[in-house]
Amino acid sequence: MQTHTPPSPTQTAQLLQVHEPRNNGMPLDLDWVASVQANTSAIERRAATLPGRRSVKKDYQAAWLLKAISCIDLTTLAGDDTDGRVQRLCAKARQPVSAALLEKLGMTGLTVGAVCVYHDMVAPAVRALEGTNIPVAAVSTGFPAGLSPYHLRLQEIRESVAAGAREIDIVISRRHVLTQNWQALYDEMREMREACGDAHVKAILATGELGTLRNVARASLICMMGGADFIKTSTGKEPVNATLPVTLTMIRAIRDYYDRTGIKVGYKPAGGISRAKDALVYLSMIKDELGNRWLNPDLFRFGASSLLGDIERQLEHHVTGAYSASWRHALA
Repeated sequence: MQTHTPPSPTQTAQLLQVHEPRNNGMPLDLDWVASVQANTSAIERRAATLPGRRSVKKDYQAAWLLKAISCIDLTTLAGDDTDGRVQRLCAKARQPVSAALLEKLGMTGLTVGAVCVYHDMVAPAVRALEGTNIPVAAVSTGFPAGLSPYHLRLQEIRESVAAGAREIDIVISRRHVLTQNWQALYDEMREMREACGDAHVKAILATGELGTLRNVARASLICMMGGADFIKTSTGKEPVNATLPVTLTMIRAIRDYYDRTGIKVGYKPAGGISRAKDALVYLSMIKDELGNRWLNPDLFRFGASSLLGDIERQLEHHVTGAYSASWRHALA
């Protein structure tokens, strides 16, 4: 990672309002899909070197951590979610770092990238975020397994959009990937994209359940052909969620799709990213493989909540020289 600072949070907030053109998809190209391979050993070797390849310190590290906050989808997906919990989470989304700490860092206007909730919590989240540019993202289509009746999955999308969700995180049918039924996966993605209307759609691949990196690469490509605006690693509920080899595989698929079509598709690693230093590794990988344009919340998100607490602690250490207790940075 080079030593210049990323765009300020204020500039990031402005970029949230200027999205790239939607990915309208393309006809299914099975020849292209069949040509996609993944050299697992080479990908794993490359991924293993990443944590030691880039190092940022002091003010530069603080700037990159602020950038990471602006790309977080602050998430609560628990069975005991309540309106009150979601309201508190949205308050945290509005003010993710204390005003006093931001003042010392010379930053203003910092918010997270989005708030991600179940359908029933969309309306409370929309109300709590009124007057901001922070979008509400709804997990949908029978999340996390994606095995509810198909017509109900499509209707769930429509109802979340009607409730005010500006982004929809859908889960694909893993069986289509495992049985290599690419036509079925493409058709599913097209129909879910259509059901989203103007809302941006993030396709969750559940990569921990796809078996191979080749399957991950091909599923990524199919979802982009089907019109996904983002591709996302995981629901956060699988035994294995976001990993560096999976990330490298998926963002190279994004790069190939961009080279072929000129359309920029976003990327969202989710599940298991809880430490500030891990966020720096992911950001450096995005910068190296896709370039600076992808280092903005309209093209990159972290699916995380506990990550924010660790970043806050690192920022406080940067300013004061001491680490604070984790309970001082509660999310909700």
